[in-house]
Amino acid sequence: MKRQILTLLLTGISAMVLAQTTLVKGIVTDKSKQALIGANVFLQDTYDGATTDAEGRFQFETEETGEQVLQVNYLGYDSLVQQLMLNGEAQDLNLVMRESFNELKVVVISAGAFEASDEKKTTVLKPLDIVTTASAGGDTYGALKTLPGAQVSSGDETGLFVRGGSGTEAQTFIDGMLVRTPFSTSTPDFAARGRFSPFLFKGTIFSTGGYSAQYGQAMSSALVLETQDLPDRSSGTFGLSSVGLNYGQQKLWKEKQRSLGVSINYANLAPYFWIVKQKPNFTKTPNGSNVDLIFRQKTKHNGMLKFYGYYSNGGVGFETTAPDGGIFGFDVSNHNLYTNLNWKGLLRDKWKLAIGTSYSQDWNRISSSYNVGFINPDTFKVNNSLLQVRAVATRFLGRLTSLRFGVENLYFTDGFKSDRFGNSELSDNYSALFAESDLYITTRLVTRLGLRGEYSTLLEKATIAPRVSLAYKFGDNDQVSFAWGHFYQKGDSLLRWQTQFNGQIPGFQRAEHYILNYQYIKSDRTFRVEGFYKKYKDLITTVDKLGNDGDGYAQGLELFYRDKKSIPGFDVWLSYSWLDTKRRFQWYPESAQPTFAANHIATLVAKKFFFKLRTNVGMSYSYSTGRPYFNPNRPLDEFLSDKTPAYQNLSLTLSHLTTIGKAFTVIVLNVSNILNQEQIFSYRYSPDGTMRTAITPAARQFFFVGAFLSWGTDRRQEVIDNQN
Repeated sequence: MKRQILTLLLTGISAMVLAQTTLVKGIVTDKSKQALIGANVFLQDTYDGATTDAEGRFQFETEETGEQVLQVNYLGYDSLVQQLMLNGEAQDLNLVMRESFNELKVVVISAGAFEASDEKKTTVLKPLDIVTTASAGGDTYGALKTLPGAQVSSGDETGLFVRGGSGTEAQTFIDGMLVRTPFSTSTPDFAARGRFSPFLFKGTIFSTGGYSAQYGQAMSSALVLETQDLPDRSSGTFGLSSVGLNYGQQKLWKEKQRSLGVSINYANLAPYFWIVKQKPNFTKTPNGSNVDLIFRQKTKHNGMLKFYGYYSNGGVGFETTAPDGGIFGFDVSNHNLYTNLNWKGLLRDKWKLAIGTSYSQDWNRISSSYNVGFINPDTFKVNNSLLQVRAVATRFLGRLTSLRFGVENLYFTDGFKSDRFGNSELSDNYSALFAESDLYITTRLVTRLGLRGEYSTLLEKATIAPRVSLAYKFGDNDQVSFAWGHFYQKGDSLLRWQTQFNGQIPGFQRAEHYILNYQYIKSDRTFRVEGFYKKYKDLITTVDKLGNDGDGYAQGLELFYRDKKSIPGFDVWLSYSWLDTKRRFQWYPESAQPTFAANHIATLVAKKFFFKLRTNVGMSYSYSTGRPYFNPNRPLDEFLSDKTPAYQNLSLTLSHLTTIGKAFTVIVLNVSNILNQEQIFSYRYSPDGTMRTAITPAARQFFFVGAFLSWGTDRRQEVIDNQN
């Protein structure tokens, strides 16, 4: 009996111990010690919890014991999880929550940069935007000319001309690697297209100034392109157009860890020129072919290995009447090779590593006849190559703040062979170190501090380039940004091989950027206004001697507005640029507005997709005031005082979506300059200055008709999504 009573007493005591309660109380605040009202505080897998009051305080009792997990939830903040040991003793907690990461609400650096990607940051132009912009003609660089800061009337010169900078001052980077020859073969008076398809890239950052310390050798602009990752499925493509044909095949392995793609393109404008007559007599119609290959492989550490290879060959030759009635002839043949191998991945939780290498080679054989301008009768070969190795490490210091540092080495070669001048070879081992931090003080305030050091063995000189950016977000939709920095660049290859004849090597050129930007993005509407000032120093001059005696400035104001909501079904953007610039460089005897710069530029782009007709209609209109040109009859104090007529171009594109057999098909019609307006880029004078001829497009209008078929990839939904 006594044993039974003892057993009952022990059981009762155990039940009392097990049934004892623990008081859990405390306060919930944010990082600035502000109370969070209405936060939900509870023990995981139980019904025990409470809601914070007006002072952020909470209190509840629980019968749970041992190790428990306390969780706090609050809208707009990351869930907070904390381990507790409950043993009957009261718990008094001070819980601090962090604001959740929402990239639509987090401030980003926007001064001088247009970002276009699949991410919802400051998206401006996607690949589909590029190919449906009427004036772009499917060319990435053509579409960028519809954005503020870029010249639209540079149809006689190859390159991207940004904020008063020459075509050599804007550089292109693919997966971090410099692309030395991003444009196809060019000739005097006729600009060339970019080499690479817009659909090759998932991300585009077009920086018109103040760009990251990760990139160098560009005084005006950096175009940063990131290639696509693994495709969703295997697919094939075939295209037939008025300028050529193409075929592509892409295979995705069943485990979806690897893909291989290859495409072949052939272009020949002979049939088109037979129908649409051209102004010069083309002795060799523009023609070319290219093949590219891209391989992707997922790796450990959430990594991705990519290889991209590109090879092309082509040429063009023409004869045109010189101002004095003579015949000026020009013929060029080109071969180009570009390869890029890179890997990106995460190392542990706090580190990201990107390493890569690229190699490119460009061969040109050029023949000219008739002494005109800087071109003398001659046959010469110009070859260049670039080998680059690069590594960038990123250390994450929280959800947003990070530190990047890296190193790169670029080995340049330039070769020149001439029947008239002999041979010349130059090489340069260029190295750079850089470090940069994105420091988020709050989700509304960020600063980017960067430092880049460069050294050239050819120039035997080093530079230090500091760069600073700040951005503050007023609300969920608008922000202001500021950027400042130094940007250095060597002379282009034409000037470098000229040094062989006078024994001089011109040093680094420098531009200093000041940029102030305001941006508003809400409900498919984007508005940007940006002011800038750019100061040039140590520009290369060729007057009297080759040296770094030049200088200059560029200042201006730019506006951009895009609206996909106000007019149902329409996507409209408008850009305007005002530019004031002068410089003394190259052959300029005194400071003047350069021949590639216009003071006022405006572009209007409008698109609408008609769902019932499954047809996209696009229109673009570009206007530019006249550009300066050299008139040898003017005195020195009126150097480059003459200007060409204003430039205007209204273009139209139609894209009809259909199927042919089992293939998704897009039928495209594009017409440039539908108003048939005269476009004069410059004038060429006879040696005595008494006669001149206008430099114009080969034809006033360009017509493009094509059909593009694909298997495995249906872009109809992408077109529909792009309207929303």
